[in-house]
Amino acid sequence: MPDLPTAVDLDLRLVHSFTVIAEHRHFGRAAEALHITQPSLSRQIHRLEQQLGARLLDRTPRGSALTEAGQVFLPQAKALLRAAAGAIARAKAAAQPSRITVGYTTGLIVTPAVREMRRRHPDADVRAQHVAFHDVPAALLEHRVDAVVSRLPFPTDQLHVTVLYDEPRVVVVPLDHRLAGKEYVTLDDIADEPLPRLRESDPAWSAYWRIDPRPNGRPAPDGPLIDAIEDKFELVAAGQAVAIFVGHNIQALRPDLTSIPLDGVDPAHVVLATRADDHSRLVTAFRKYAQTHLSRPDSAEPTRS
Repeated sequence: MPDLPTAVDLDLRLVHSFTVIAEHRHFGRAAEALHITQPSLSRQIHRLEQQLGARLLDRTPRGSALTEAGQVFLPQAKALLRAAAGAIARAKAAAQPSRITVGYTTGLIVTPAVREMRRRHPDADVRAQHVAFHDVPAALLEHRVDAVVSRLPFPTDQLHVTVLYDEPRVVVVPLDHRLAGKEYVTLDDIADEPLPRLRESDPAWSAYWRIDPRPNGRPAPDGPLIDAIEDKFELVAAGQAVAIFVGHNIQALRPDLTSIPLDGVDPAHVVLATRADDHSRLVTAFRKYAQTHLSRPDSAEPTRS
């Protein structure tokens, strides 16, 4: 009989608290995100360090910094939490009726595929849930959702990605902007136009939507910092920046803005992402229905040849 692993006294709630501090690099902001007090969070980390026998964090005048032990433990902590979430999800799936949770990010519609899924699988519990664009990989790997319809780019390690359709990218400007009304624009036309920067975003995502650097190697002009992607339209309407978006009818969202096709750049890819190791019948079925029932919106403007 194979040897069983030695029991380890490790509280996963403390591990989670550590990863939140590592993300924020500040005890106060981490405590706020966890909805607990700073002293309580400090006690949690002290208990975790006692359990591990190593100091994980150093407080600094600017916040907190990972020790060498903390840097080594962080990726292991994230993997441990994901493994625990996966174990719980698999156990629940075995004990409960069939269930699939479909995620979607802002501006994307999954209803036709979800309705088809419910029609074809009346025995299944089919749910739809909004997912923040920066949370797509984590939501899947932590088993909070089983499939996500989103736009690239996002990290795809351990994920299976299927392209559903493309959307042309456009430049969004206020109605009184010098470029408003043009048939199309190029990157040269917006070479000196500032673009908003999301304060906390994946560098690859930011570079893609700002097209930074430009093909000539020049960096994209920096616009104001924003905390939420939805804030960019307010900045554009105020004349403080322009934005690169996808080819929806922007005036349906904001009548004081207009969009112009951006010539010479690749379109955005709308994809279905699932866990690479998830071969369940419901995920396989939803992938089929997504490819059949989710297509490019009629309101998307065609790209120029």
